[in-house]
Amino acid sequence: MASALQLAGGDPALLVAVKRARKLLNRRALAGAAASAVPIPGVDWLVDAALLSKLIPAINAEFGLTPEHIAALPQRKREQVEKAVSVVGSMVIGKFITRDLVIRAAAAAGRRLTVKQATKYVPIAGQAISALIGYAAIRYLGEEHIRDCVQVCRQAQLQLPSAPG
Repeated sequence: MASALQLAGGDPALLVAVKRARKLLNRRALAGAAASAVPIPGVDWLVDAALLSKLIPAINAEFGLTPEHIAALPQRKREQVEKAVSVVGSMVIGKFITRDLVIRAAAAAGRRLTVKQATKYVPIAGQAISALIGYAAIRYLGEEHIRDCVQVCRQAQLQLPSAPG
């Protein structure tokens, strides 16, 4: 499976957006890992959901795929973006992120998250394993979302917003 950088295919604006999105993802995944190390069951799920509910819209914004960005496009371009989103199969591009959407997106990493919960009961090593799995789960979901965004931008030939000053 091609990485987001490979999918960007040398497009400078897409490459910059991928790098900025990955920077956001790395920070949030580390925060998720720290929460996963806390031996209180359920805290990590809440933190993961909160992180994802902020991370997904932030990644969408890097690619100009927020509901506001899409609504501001001309009708024809908006239809191209909506078609590309449908082809890619993302349920979180161009949508207002709700708790239900985050839960459905996290279901993709459900098995990892279940193992993460079980490892919390093993002292020290279990917490480290849980943190590692939490980091990997957030990274996986974030990387998949970045790839989806790149694919939508490529298919819709979307002009990306300028980088924040």
